[in-house]
Amino acid sequence: MIPLRTLPMLAALLLPALACAQDAFEPKNIWVNPGFYSAHFDRNKGLENVNQGLGVEYPLNDTYRITAGTFHNSDRRQSNYLGLYVLPFEFYGVKVGAVVGGFDGYPNYRNSNWFPAILPVAAIEGRHWGLNIAYVPTIKNRLYGALTLQLKYRFGE
Repeated sequence: MIPLRTLPMLAALLLPALACAQDAFEPKNIWVNPGFYSAHFDRNKGLENVNQGLGVEYPLNDTYRITAGTFHNSDRRQSNYLGLYVLPFEFYGVKVGAVVGGFDGYPNYRNSNWFPAILPVAAIEGRHWGLNIAYVPTIKNRLYGALTLQLKYRFGE
C-alpha cells in the first residue's frame, strides 16, 4: 500500500504527463513485461538476478509513458513500482531518457517502504517486442547496483 504522504509526489509526477497525452486510451498500446533480469555489479553477494513479476507500460505520447508493476527483487522480497518514463532523445531507433518513480520492498532501504528513484534508461522497440535497459546505482549498504534488462511485449495489430 502506498503511504498517504507519497500521494502528492506521485500526483505531481504523473499529472503533467497525463496532460501531455495526445491520443485517447488504446489498450493495444500497452506493453506487458515478466519482470527484469539484473546483472549485478557485485556478484559476490548471492543476489537474485532473475526478478520475475508482472509490469505494464502505457505510452502517453512519443516521450512520456506511465509504468507500474510488481516483481521479486534481488533480495528475494516482493517489490512494487510506479513511475513515468521520460524518453526525449532518440539515436538510431533507441529512445533514451530516464524513469522517475517510486519503489518499495528493499529491506535495507527505508525498511522496505516506498522511496523515490530516477534511473537512466534506454528503450528499443519493435512492433510487438521491446527491451528496456536501465542503470541502477549502488547505494552502499542499502541497494545493490545493476544493469537491468526488461523484455516487453505489446499485443495488438
